[in-house]
Amino acid sequence: MGEDGGVSRGRFLVKLSGEYLGGPSGAGLSDDRLKRVCNELKRAHAASAGLAVVVGGGNFFRGGASLPESLKRVTGDQIGMLATAMNALALRDSLIGQGVDADCVCAFPVGGFLECYDPHTVQQSLDQGTVVILAGGTGNPFFTTDTTACLRALELNAGMVIKATRVDGVYDRDPEIDPCAVRYDHINYDFALANQLQVMDATAFTLCRENGLALRVIDLGIEGNLEQAVKGVSVGTLVDLAGGSS
Repeated sequence: MGEDGGVSRGRFLVKLSGEYLGGPSGAGLSDDRLKRVCNELKRAHAASAGLAVVVGGGNFFRGGASLPESLKRVTGDQIGMLATAMNALALRDSLIGQGVDADCVCAFPVGGFLECYDPHTVQQSLDQGTVVILAGGTGNPFFTTDTTACLRALELNAGMVIKATRVDGVYDRDPEIDPCAVRYDHINYDFALANQLQVMDATAFTLCRENGLALRVIDLGIEGNLEQAVKGVSVGTLVDLAGGSS
């Protein structure tokens, strides 16, 4: 057990935003950022008993309020899913370049590029020490990659979802707007819901809460943070059933 009660040497699901791979601009692929992210994944993988990654696609395409008026929401979400596939391919090659056995699959088959996601096959790959990048979201519109991460974590028997962001945890208000914002170390789902804390979207959060799936929010930009989270060290914010309001 880690120092905060987290399971070390377990299986983990890392949620990674596409914008993070774009570097400071958040667009396209930054070679420097890609290498740094994969180095962090490599270190975390070495400390775990299985590491899967769900990646977003916001560095290539963003929906929501940014969606062009000429596009339907369903079409926008489909384009976004394809964007995640591009990021998955990039992560796979970068990890392999750093000596890590890596593969990527997609929620839907991309002919000649990506095979279709199958939880049994992915679990076998994880057991064999392969880092598996999961692209394509859930394969359905109207679902975020936050929801995908929680759903895949449950399907793959991961003990925790690690949301790797540019913020070092969950705060009582937006720390990028209010410098007096207070960061929580360990909270429970009910506290987060009661205080309307922006942890994940409602569907993802409900999945975690109803299934007792732990969630840790960390700043991926701090070197070694992801590895520490995998080892059970108290970094960022842990959200689970047992937490209080600290």
